[in-house]
Amino acid sequence: MIGLISATAAGAAARDRLAAAWPDRTRVYEGPAGEAVRAAFAECDRLVCFLATGATVRLLAPLLGDKAADPGVVCVDEGGRFAVSLVGGHGGGANELAREVGELLGAEPVVTTATDAVGLAGLDTLGLPVEGAVAAVSRALLDGEPVTLEAESTWPLPPVPFAEQGAYTVRLTDRDVQPDSYEVLLRPPSLVVGVGASKGAPVEEVLGLIEEALRGAGLSVRSVAELATVDAKSEEPGIVAAAERLGVPLVTYPADELAAVAVPNPSDAPLAAVGTPSVAEAAALRNGGELLVPKRKSAATPAMATCAVVRRPGRGRLAVVGLGPGARDLLTPRAAAELRRASVLVGLDQYVDQIRDLIRPGTRVLESGLGAEEERARTAVAEARKGHAVALIGSGDAGVYAMASPALAEASDDIDVVGVPGVTAALAAGAVLGAPLGHDHVSISLSDLHTPWEVIERRVRAAAEADIVVTFYNPRSRGRDWQLPKALAVLAGHREAGTPVGVVRNASRPDESARLTTLAELDPATVDMMTVVTVGNTATRNIAGRMVTPRGYRWQHAPEGAR
Repeated sequence: MIGLISATAAGAAARDRLAAAWPDRTRVYEGPAGEAVRAAFAECDRLVCFLATGATVRLLAPLLGDKAADPGVVCVDEGGRFAVSLVGGHGGGANELAREVGELLGAEPVVTTATDAVGLAGLDTLGLPVEGAVAAVSRALLDGEPVTLEAESTWPLPPVPFAEQGAYTVRLTDRDVQPDSYEVLLRPPSLVVGVGASKGAPVEEVLGLIEEALRGAGLSVRSVAELATVDAKSEEPGIVAAAERLGVPLVTYPADELAAVAVPNPSDAPLAAVGTPSVAEAAALRNGGELLVPKRKSAATPAMATCAVVRRPGRGRLAVVGLGPGARDLLTPRAAAELRRASVLVGLDQYVDQIRDLIRPGTRVLESGLGAEEERARTAVAEARKGHAVALIGSGDAGVYAMASPALAEASDDIDVVGVPGVTAALAAGAVLGAPLGHDHVSISLSDLHTPWEVIERRVRAAAEADIVVTFYNPRSRGRDWQLPKALAVLAGHREAGTPVGVVRNASRPDESARLTTLAELDPATVDMMTVVTVGNTATRNIAGRMVTPRGYRWQHAPEGAR
């Protein structure tokens, strides 16, 4: 929950804008500022104070304890010009909150955390538990000193400029070891603990068994990703409470699924009780991995709990990212976040140039020229299979005539795939033209490099007969100058000569151009590959110079003067 505190009318107005935008995330604290800050500090995980920074510092000073536990605090000035990350930049989430507040209020986010200021991923922002000399190793990275990554397993980490050898080390490990004075430990969520329990097993027995099993195997409890058990035990109090105390999810599986998992130590007892010869081992091994701790029982008499521990391999991550039509303000925040997260970026060279300033130090960039779509897709999937966090970029929406299709055709279920939508060329052009896509519409690529012309022509004819607005992608190039005239001729067989046609080149970019013409007057020679052509249906109208397709068809029957 985000606590909101203000002391003036202007501050209250900005505060109320946040409260209205984030009704489920915020709580307004009324009354004197001092009392409000104290209450919010105790009850919320983040605060936004619409107060002077000096006043906020004095109010916070006696409340501050541990930066790992204190809430993050953002301070917004009276004029709403700046959103300052004041306390808890990384651990408390203030840096990201400052950016969110700034975006919503039109304020400039002010982040002074050193790693953020130079674009480095902070070691405490990599999404993993971190231990050791975080300040010293972070300072070494900032000073350009060599820092080595020692990864005992692959994991899709965000980019950090690691060196092959150095006096400082970042160690990725799930083993129960202590860091030295020049070392940071990152704890990957690589351990799955399978748990079985008799009815009424106390949480102390379940939790004690888990901790003893991990300790005996030399494994860190901070790398436990989840507890796993059979569906029949999904509400067993001791298991549920153990997961809560460990701060991990409880995952359950049907008995028949667990019965199909090969385990080294099956037993008749769980088979009779819940329908599977193994609970702890089978639940831990359900999604693969290496069995580190075979089934063991608790020390109580009679033993009421069993557990087993599996190390699951790290899965690479492929984010297929749509960059939008070109304008930076049409690049979505989610896309920008994925670009910052990726340790490997794959894309067409001209698209990489568009977002090069967003790429963090340490990111490996694999760029290539036009016509290498399949090669880029294969490269991105191969890098993800090595365990990296990969971003494969494309213009518009990556799923529309872009990189998502070849990448997903290449990928299998051995990597995680995330799709990040983007603003398509059709939508960007439509916004420039007016509202041409107000009713049913279809996009058709006129490029016959991958699709036979006979198929394309059949689709154009179907759209023409169905009276659907059509947006043509890839309408005309030097080597393909006849497809657009043929497509327009097909449409002309079903639509009047005066049907509005919108032509937009480089939508949203600095050299954007747009014009509204008709089906009879459009000259295909004025169109190129950077152009999107939108042909209206029989209801589309030119209204005050804007192309409009009504949501209903009543306008077709309106008097001429009302159109």
